[in-house]
Amino acid sequence: MPNPYGALFRAPGSVAFSAAGFVARMPLSMAGIGIITMLSQMRGEYGLAGAVSAAFTLSTALCGPRISRLVDRRGQGRVLLPATGAGVLAMGVLLLCARYDAPVWTLFVSAVVAGTMPNMAAMVRARWTHVYRGSDRLHTAYSLESVVDELTFVVGPALSVALSTALFPEAGPLVAAVLLILGVLLFVPQKRTEPPVIRHSADGTPAASALRGGPLALALLALTLVAGGTIVGTVDVVSVAFAEEQGSPAGAGIVLSVYAVGSAGAGLAFGALGLTTPLPRLLLLSTAGTALTTFPLLLVSDLATLSAAVFFSGLFFAPTMIVVMGLVERTVPPAALTEGMTWAITGLSVGVALGASLSGGMVDRFGPSGGFAVAIAAGGATVLLALTAQRPLSRSLRESAGDPAGPSADEGHAKAAP
Repeated sequence: MPNPYGALFRAPGSVAFSAAGFVARMPLSMAGIGIITMLSQMRGEYGLAGAVSAAFTLSTALCGPRISRLVDRRGQGRVLLPATGAGVLAMGVLLLCARYDAPVWTLFVSAVVAGTMPNMAAMVRARWTHVYRGSDRLHTAYSLESVVDELTFVVGPALSVALSTALFPEAGPLVAAVLLILGVLLFVPQKRTEPPVIRHSADGTPAASALRGGPLALALLALTLVAGGTIVGTVDVVSVAFAEEQGSPAGAGIVLSVYAVGSAGAGLAFGALGLTTPLPRLLLLSTAGTALTTFPLLLVSDLATLSAAVFFSGLFFAPTMIVVMGLVERTVPPAALTEGMTWAITGLSVGVALGASLSGGMVDRFGPSGGFAVAIAAGGATVLLALTAQRPLSRSLRESAGDPAGPSADEGHAKAAP
């Protein structure tokens, strides 16, 4: 049986842009935890460190879609360099303010400006979409990207913390900034795979924001990833707390690795399948699996059972993200595709930060079981959001097919689904 992932890279330029994109997207997962590690060491205040990191995360959530909207209107080459320059410069200011004990307000201002770092995961997906639009291989490409996202969210934070604790406090954020510069400088010159600027919609009107075409559908998809990301952030925090409670802090790394293996393996397998199930129905099925697999977390008694529980919990994370990105590609106008993907990926980042914050408070009050309750609640939220999204998604899919009164999403999408 031919390898579907190997076939992806037969397209000219695909290896180069995906490799550069991997380097450039690592900083997004490194920066937030790097800021926390840096400031907690230099200022000795975890509350301040968390607040500054939250300001950075919120800024990326607000700025990312707007930067991607500029990319849709002007092209990746014209927007990525200045956006990266502004973000890296502000990150450098933040490091200097931390080093030289500048007033607290300067930390927040520089962290907010640093949030202009572009969402490179969306840029890479936009290139895959340009290369394989209308092809079955696009489903496989989105599957690969979900696995890469999983890898960056596992490797990035660990690398950032290791650098800041082993070398010097600013090392984690500093390396993140250097990787962003290097990745973007390698990514931008690759013009052959850069998506063209689409200045007008299919009806001839000027291209609008992704939120104006089908705002409810896109918002619900982004919120679904917020809920899914909350589970990820909860697993990160509670695994550390549970491992410490068991007297084996290093065991947390094993647990998180097992979670990543489960999600990445499921994502790769899902991408190799030739499914004909409509994407809205797949979304409901994958979120239902996500919710059900959070309940075994309440039964864990040691690190072995926790590893088994998070392995099964991870099996539905990557497939859910793949389905969400497939729905974004099919419901958002091509002229606003990068922005739409950024809204979705931003939802994931916000969810990870939210899960870490909520579960941390619950662990302080009730122990690891309190943190697991956050994961169960977030799992239930993913199902409710998927149910709520069924009708808006069906309507958006019909409209994107140019037939508002045409067949149902189940009929029309079963034929088009990869």
